[in-house]
Amino acid sequence: MMSDVAVRHDPANNMFYIDGDGGRACLSYMDLGKQTMDIYRTFVPDALRGHGLAARLAAEALCYAQQQGYTVIASCSYVERYMQRQQEPG
Repeated sequence: MMSDVAVRHDPANNMFYIDGDGGRACLSYMDLGKQTMDIYRTFVPDALRGHGLAARLAAEALCYAQQQGYTVIASCSYVERYMQRQQEPG
């Protein structure tokens, strides 16, 4: 089961990732300076889809950004929708 696999952060390559038997799910970002992070790509291999990995990556990246005091730009359409869902009431 993928829910017990840790999300890892690779700051040298500006990436959060989860390794599984079906490959690597990852979220890539750019540090634009001035405390601004652009999340521009989320990828989950076909073999790992349907386990909520993209949501886990997005949540971890956004948590990291908040802890570091970053403003987030979501160039990735998945992360943009994820952020909108998190802001909806109820």
